[in-house]
Amino acid sequence: MIRILDITKKDLIQLMRDFKTFLFLLIMPILFTVLFGYAFGGIGGSGESDSRLPVGFLNQDDRWVSDSLHDLLADSETIRLHESEIISASLLDEMVAEGELAAAVIIPPGYGKATLSDKNARLIVIADTNTSAWITIEAELLSLVGRLDGAARTATIMDEFAGKRIPFRYGFEQTLKAWDDPPITIIETTSSALKETDEGIASLAHTAPGMMLQFAIAGLLTAAQIIVSERKTRTLQRLLTTSVRRIHILLGHYLAIFSLIFTQFMTLILFGQFFLNINYFRVAEATFLVAFCAAAAISAMGLLIGILAQNEEQAIAFSLIPMFVLSAMGGAWVPLEFTGETFQIIGHISPVAWAMDGFKNISVRGFGFSSVIIPSLALAAYAAFFFGLSLWRLNVAEEK
Repeated sequence: MIRILDITKKDLIQLMRDFKTFLFLLIMPILFTVLFGYAFGGIGGSGESDSRLPVGFLNQDDRWVSDSLHDLLADSETIRLHESEIISASLLDEMVAEGELAAAVIIPPGYGKATLSDKNARLIVIADTNTSAWITIEAELLSLVGRLDGAARTATIMDEFAGKRIPFRYGFEQTLKAWDDPPITIIETTSSALKETDEGIASLAHTAPGMMLQFAIAGLLTAAQIIVSERKTRTLQRLLTTSVRRIHILLGHYLAIFSLIFTQFMTLILFGQFFLNINYFRVAEATFLVAFCAAAAISAMGLLIGILAQNEEQAIAFSLIPMFVLSAMGGAWVPLEFTGETFQIIGHISPVAWAMDGFKNISVRGFGFSSVIIPSLALAAYAAFFFGLSLWRLNVAEEK
């Protein structure tokens, strides 16, 4: 055990002397996370945005019924009215054509009278009917106009039967008011385990672990070069002639790489928790387990790269190629849930995908500790596979 720790200590001292290691493992992930955070609105955003579709509005009618329709449109959760005292029909037409507005609604003269007279009342709508936005706006307009027409019909019936006891306008307003508390409502709920987050924080919760994993793999270049350097100086060959077992030599190198990667993970997790408001600590022990297993898998990969590489050029290629391929496949750049089912299955060939699943299950999806067990087991299996392959390769190489 002492010999293993001696090798580990020697590697760590050598790694810490290289400023590039610190740059790659800590500074670069932070810089890229912050960069993507600004790019996707996770950092420096206004915090609130109106996702409703902008719709121009012009009322050319002087009836109170038209004012009621305006109020319904103004309270809509789907469209956002754009209105002004100086606005005109021609200006609305121009704004829709230039894409400044998704559509425009004009209440023509006589609309209120036609509605009250149970006649065919028509609105003037300016829109590009070939867009998906128009489908949404049309459905909302039909719903609100139908509500207004229904209130007028109901008030008419009530006025006929009750007369002065239920005046028409009172019945009309009460019918519209009843829609504030409809008999059937759809309520969207969120797990109580999750804090309400905006899209910017959700974006950072994906970008931060993605950059952390990507640059952990990139940082294996320096770790692999230590083993390459030992082979070039024949230090490794001389060490193999001693009583130190080969598995102990590998374990010593492995622990050094693991210590470096795991320290990087914990530092960046703390940065994400306290500076970027990513909720890693919602289930802290689960995040710790994923970080531990991910560091174990990536460190074993670095050990294998060091054993396979015969020179510095090979070490660079063997480190950078997995960084780009495994990061892209594993969803470090674009979330796998945005891709098709087939690519999601293929993407999980990469250990990065399992690590991303584990981190996001806690920080984004609001799952419990059990949700990281399978990703952690998958990462542990990768660690065992890469380490076993390293041991086999070392035995084969030194027997030749």
